[in-house]
Amino acid sequence: MAGVVRREPAEFSMGYVNLPEPSVTTAAGGGDKGNHPAPGTKLLRLVGVSFGLLCILQVAVNVCLRLTLFKSNGQISPTGHACINETDKQSQLIERYIQRGWVRFHSSMYYISFARNTWEQSRRFCLQRGADLVIINTKAEQDFTRQFNRFTWLGLHNDTKTGNWTWVDGTLLTDSFKFWGPGEPNSYEGKNENCAEIRFFELEDSWNNIPCEDQNFWICEKEVAVARGDHRGRGA
Repeated sequence: MAGVVRREPAEFSMGYVNLPEPSVTTAAGGGDKGNHPAPGTKLLRLVGVSFGLLCILQVAVNVCLRLTLFKSNGQISPTGHACINETDKQSQLIERYIQRGWVRFHSSMYYISFARNTWEQSRRFCLQRGADLVIINTKAEQDFTRQFNRFTWLGLHNDTKTGNWTWVDGTLLTDSFKFWGPGEPNSYEGKNENCAEIRFFELEDSWNNIPCEDQNFWICEKEVAVARGDHRGRGA
């Protein structure tokens, strides 16, 4: 953990869109980094994008029906029926998650908490909803998770048996793909800091390690569409 004064984000109400403007200071420099858009505005924009993606998905169904799924006699082929059923299931799943306050980004749905909890309790919340704490797979996903301007748990912890930083799906953190902040991870003041968080959200390298017993906001992730050839798990 960095040797700086810990910034505590403002408390958030349980309302999904109407979030207050958080007090944002620089973890590394201690100064104001300028005017940041309100997290509520970003969440509202993401909800709109999610609904737009749902509409696009419906259009894709129609195109699929018209162009590829009908036999020459006008009847739907068995492949067509399978495609329709699977797409309908995905559409219904996405719609249910959006209605419950989740947002979509690429092939996953994300829930950004409005309360704080320990790493274990936060993960339990996600698992009870068929998701898990967020796993960062791409730079785009890293940038996505930074924009909420909150200290949030990642699905990354230090396995005390092996000493390796490990994602919640069992994969190891690789040296070629990580976003630790300056001087992280460390053992600030001799503490056991075995869980990872997003802290320096104004920086691309935003990760920090802190004790798992600390309380943070969290981000759940659930895949709703897995790209062909990608079998990486997310916890169940």
